[in-house]
Amino acid sequence: MASVLICADTIRSPELRHEVPAEIMDPFLYAEVDGHRYAVVSQLEVQTVSSVAPDIEVISPEQLGWDELIERHPDWEDAEQELIVRACRRMGIAEATVPSTFPLELADRLRAAGIELLANHRAFEQRRRAKSESELAGIERAQRAAEAATAAAAELLRSAEPGAGVLQLDGQPLTSERLRAAIYQALAAHPVRCEEPIVAHGPQGAIGHERGSGPIAPSEPLVIDLWPQDTASACYADMTRTFVVGDIPDEVQQWHSLCEEALDRAKAAIRPGANGRDPFESVCDLFGERGFPTQLSKEAGSTLDEGFNHSLGHGVGLEVHEAPALGRTRGYELVPGDVLAVEPGLYRPDVGGVRLEDLVRVTETGCETLTNYRYGLQP
Repeated sequence: MASVLICADTIRSPELRHEVPAEIMDPFLYAEVDGHRYAVVSQLEVQTVSSVAPDIEVISPEQLGWDELIERHPDWEDAEQELIVRACRRMGIAEATVPSTFPLELADRLRAAGIELLANHRAFEQRRRAKSESELAGIERAQRAAEAATAAAAELLRSAEPGAGVLQLDGQPLTSERLRAAIYQALAAHPVRCEEPIVAHGPQGAIGHERGSGPIAPSEPLVIDLWPQDTASACYADMTRTFVVGDIPDEVQQWHSLCEEALDRAKAAIRPGANGRDPFESVCDLFGERGFPTQLSKEAGSTLDEGFNHSLGHGVGLEVHEAPALGRTRGYELVPGDVLAVEPGLYRPDVGGVRLEDLVRVTETGCETLTNYRYGLQP
């Protein structure tokens, strides 16, 4: 059986964070050989690794001749690569499976030393598909933060009034920037970090991952999409709701109702053993029956800028977008423990868009919804 090698830090590498669930900023070597786990870490990280993964055998650089290597190699990187070669030889590694992000220069050095490496991203995806209890707890903490932040934005929207063609709040235009500030303030009360969320109104909401800016007009759809990351587990949540302040256009109401129905259809199709394409096809069928173009109905080679123009969703965990995909590919079979973002949407460039996004966890018999926030267009 091929061994496993990962050389990375646990902040940037979801593969390594899954194996060593702690924040370690400097790269180190992790290995599995015949079911035994090893980590080559400095004295600074021994206690951290041992506390979160006591079954890992820690090897210190000094045990591998680090003092001699650092004197012999004036370049730190050269010394570290030779240290890793020595570690592999000590552990008896002749061949290993590595993530697709494994450092190329290090891979060349190991291969030159006679160690065969095979990059296999699917193997590492599979290792972390079913979420651990600590990962699931982190996802739920992040999701509660997303809900609180969405509620903070909705509170401002409820307090706004139409005026001079834009929403007014406390005598000033209500803008995407003011809503984003309220979102950040709400997130600050939770143990999360979050990159700039989407607060896109009107036609902005039909432009992919456009973050949104400027004053919000009455009766136009406002898409709020945020994906906070739990600081303890490094796991993400992902959530979208769409709001309208003022009279709701009939067309936008229709889109919203269809997106709610699409969520129900998708969840009914999510179960262990189902293909990731199954719920996507179900939603495309629904939208197609109502006259909306989808990724499955468009002409091959064409770009779709309206209707349902993206996939249905994706896995969520140590990456905000990870396996399995819920879209056109047939490469994923759902398994218990998968956490999925399900996000049907309908768009038209001159109007904007409506998108609803829930997190669900695949159970032994179907799925359970992790998101706890209402769907209504009125904030």
